[in-house]
Amino acid sequence: MDADAIVVGSGPNGLVAAVTLARAGRRVLLLEAADRFGGGLRSGELTLPGRVHDLCATVMAMAVASPAFRALELPGVEFVHAPVPVAHPLDDRPAVLVHRDAHRTAQGLGRDAGAWLATVGAAARAGFPLVDLLLKPLGPWRATAAGAHSDGKEFGPHGAGPGWPGAAPRALAQAAGLGIAAAGFGMAAALPATTFARRAFRTVESRALIAGMAAHSVRDLRAPITAGYGLMLASLAHLVGWPLVRGGSQVLADALVAELRSLGGEAVTGHRVRRLSELSAPTVVLDVSPRQFLTMADLPAGYRRRLARFRYGPGVFKMDWALDGPVPWRDPAVADAGTVHLGGTLEEITLSEAETTAGRHSPRPYVLAVQPYAADPTRGGHTFWAYCHVPSGSTVDMTDAIETQIERYAPGFRDRVLARHVMGPAALEAANPNLVGGDVTGGVTSLVQFLRRPVWSPAPWRTPLPGVFLCSASTPPGPSVHGMGGWQAARLALKLDPDKP
Repeated sequence: MDADAIVVGSGPNGLVAAVTLARAGRRVLLLEAADRFGGGLRSGELTLPGRVHDLCATVMAMAVASPAFRALELPGVEFVHAPVPVAHPLDDRPAVLVHRDAHRTAQGLGRDAGAWLATVGAAARAGFPLVDLLLKPLGPWRATAAGAHSDGKEFGPHGAGPGWPGAAPRALAQAAGLGIAAAGFGMAAALPATTFARRAFRTVESRALIAGMAAHSVRDLRAPITAGYGLMLASLAHLVGWPLVRGGSQVLADALVAELRSLGGEAVTGHRVRRLSELSAPTVVLDVSPRQFLTMADLPAGYRRRLARFRYGPGVFKMDWALDGPVPWRDPAVADAGTVHLGGTLEEITLSEAETTAGRHSPRPYVLAVQPYAADPTRGGHTFWAYCHVPSGSTVDMTDAIETQIERYAPGFRDRVLARHVMGPAALEAANPNLVGGDVTGGVTSLVQFLRRPVWSPAPWRTPLPGVFLCSASTPPGPSVHGMGGWQAARLALKLDPDKP
């Protein structure tokens, strides 16, 4: 194929970049080294025949909220919801439940009901405009009411967009409201999760809930901006839920590939690109880690030094199980949850994440678990997965530690296991080279690397090489299935006006 644009890597960012370029009329060639498309969106029979497991990403809150995916409207992709998005079991009291409805969630938090609605609830009420601002901090972003279509008015951090002087009063009101919401969110989000939890909430339940959310950052919860990760994820449970893709995450990847091909693009698996000199196209978009990019290209010395300073975070140890029935939770309400956070109180989770950040293995790790069968009965039975955080490149078998934490809240769990599948950091990186040392966040999610990802630049997706762009989770806005790195890189490649949609 005589391509105008070549995209290397078919993770969610690479796939979104390829489709965005193809929709703009470019002849796109997508190259994937693995035997299946998807990167972190792959699924397979990891335990028993007929049991569908997701290799990495399962919960798709970010995909549903993302402006990139909202614009795609892919046919054949159905997002399905468990009755309860998230549950957080505790030892000596009922589990804390996060419902789609913020008020119902608040009712279960007793004295902290008002605080929940004033913090997490406020972020959820701000809706998609706040999500867009957070996922597109360098522009462009659209002012839209939650759940509504845009009225076409644009505004951004670098001044008014087209038509601003004559903007409708509604758009101006939206701008003012968003500014207030963003300011409130920003002040709380900048805090360590521990500080925010103790200032905002009084109960064990609420503080534990925020800790479980914030621990998705894979950071010491005493570090700045960890509250932001927790607040955003919790608010998305109210705004869009924490859904799964019916049939497995692979369905979403395959739909993106089908969309690319329908637009005349070509997609090839089993083709590993080792050097950029192998490629010939005016535009090249790379869904690869900075470490891979350093080996692929001859880069200017200054940029190479800056890229080499990029830091990767802790890894994960992931387990998948085929069960003969549902997990036997001590609190039956947890059975309705799609995602379950295991680790106890704020203090326990903070200690666990601090141990990992310091390069040690926690004997009682924070465990993030997903029970897909609560939302999707099409996966061949009761499949279940969980992971805990471990030091980068760890070779320690955390099977017993993870299963002990599950048994803590679900006695008899091990008796339900028909088969198990284990992937430590090395296996995860072998399956997807972007997961350096098992790091599923694409790099440390620190404040410094929030601003310098992978290097400090007003357009960090652009590289010094003409026509070459980076779009992996190592670029803004960072980890999760949102496709925004690919969306931003493709827009730069197309030389679109950043103040226009």
